[in-house]
This record gives sequence, C-alpha cells and structure tokens, in this order.
Amino acid sequence: MVISADTFTHWMAAIYWPFIRINAMFVAAPLFGARTVPVRVIISLSLVLAWTVHDIVPQLSYVDPLSLDGILVTIYQVIIGSAMGFILYMVFSALVMAGEAVGLSMGLGFATLVDPQNGIQVPVVSQYYVILGTLLFLALNGHLFLIEMVVRSFRGLPIGLHLPDPGVLVGVAKWGGEMFASGLLVALPAVASLLLINLAFGVITRAAPQLNIFAVGFPITLLMGFVLIMFSIPALLPRFTYLLRDAFSLLGKVIGV
Repeated sequence: MVISADTFTHWMAAIYWPFIRINAMFVAAPLFGARTVPVRVIISLSLVLAWTVHDIVPQLSYVDPLSLDGILVTIYQVIIGSAMGFILYMVFSALVMAGEAVGLSMGLGFATLVDPQNGIQVPVVSQYYVILGTLLFLALNGHLFLIEMVVRSFRGLPIGLHLPDPGVLVGVAKWGGEMFASGLLVALPAVASLLLINLAFGVITRAAPQLNIFAVGFPITLLMGFVLIMFSIPALLPRFTYLLRDAFSLLGKVIGV
C-alpha cells in the first residue's frame, strides 16, 4: 500500500481543522480553559474529540493547510471556536462581578485570592461564587452539552470560508453587557441589605457621635454579609440556570442550529 503525500495531507486536514475549532473553544471556555488545566490535557482532549467526530464532519474539498485559503480556514475555525467559548465565559464573569460587589459592600474587598480560571486576583467572595457556579455547571451537565454543541456546529457551520452571520456576531459582543446586568442581579439582595445596614450605622453615628463606628460597624457588617450570602445562595441556582439557558440559546444561533 502506497500513501502519497497528497493523500496523507488530506487525511491530516480531516482532523486538523476540527481540532483547531475544538481547541479554540476549549481554551476560551470556562472550566476547560482554566489556568490550572495543563495545556497537554486540553490538546489531548481536543485531538481525541477531533478524531472521534471526523467521520461525521462534512469534509472540505482538498485545500492545502499551508496555502492562503488554508490559513484563512484555520483563522475562521479559531474565530468560531473562540466565540463559542466566550459566550460561556461571560456567564462565569457575571459571578465574579457579583462576588466583587458583595465583597466590597461587606468589607472583604481587600481579601483576594488567585482565580484559577483567569489567573488574576479576585475577592474571596467572587472565588466562592465561581466555585458554586462550577459545581452547578457540572451538576447540570453543562460540560457535556457544550461538547455536544461544538460537534453540532460542524453541521450548522461546515468547515470552510464560512463565518456566522454578522448580526449574530454583534449579538455575541452585546452578550458581554449581560455580564454586568446579571452580576448585579445575583448580588442585589445582599448588596441592598448591606446598604440598609450602613445607612442604619450612619443614623447611629449622628445620634451618638462618641461611638467608634469603625470598631463596631465593621464586625457587624462582616457578620451580616456572611449571613446574607447564606440566605441568598438558594436564589443563585435559578439565576445561574437562566444565564446558562440564554448562553446556550445564543450559542445555537452562532452555529446555526
């Protein structure tokens, strides 16, 4: 059996472009693209998934991956995969913003930890919300649905010089604005309650100026912040589920399914 260079290149291209799209999605998506996940694991998982689905992926007519058209196809796969991962990334960013708002209101803005997802310093309350969001994401099988969507994307957006509709890409950019609104809605019960507590301390300070409000107010605000977080956690599940539903709905529009 003689395998020519053209045949070998064709076989490689059948796996190469699905691998590029899948790998770009994994790098941009939460959980898979976390800084704590080794690069070798991401590449290996992308290769295994690309090899698994290459038989059901509509094949592109022969294009040399090193030609100009081949480079453009590669860039398009990176754009599509990154857009898919970016949509879900914004869901977890909303939780980070909610934790920052609650942490600053209760006086824990100075307590920071390294976020393994982004590799940056975030308030410890944000890290708590991100951990809860990750557990909910896994419990709802969001990771499996994400893999299913990237496989279905090869039918809605076949490999080639095809990009999502420009209006859909604009919608992906606007989806970033949902991060601020959703983060505020998640943090609103605790932030509003802490605001009332601070207003009460302001009234107490006016009524008794000799009272050291910093010595008394900070421990009470901190304690009430933890109590409010405990009571507001049950409301996180429906809000997070709503965010995931909207994110996967937009993701379906991006890939045309």
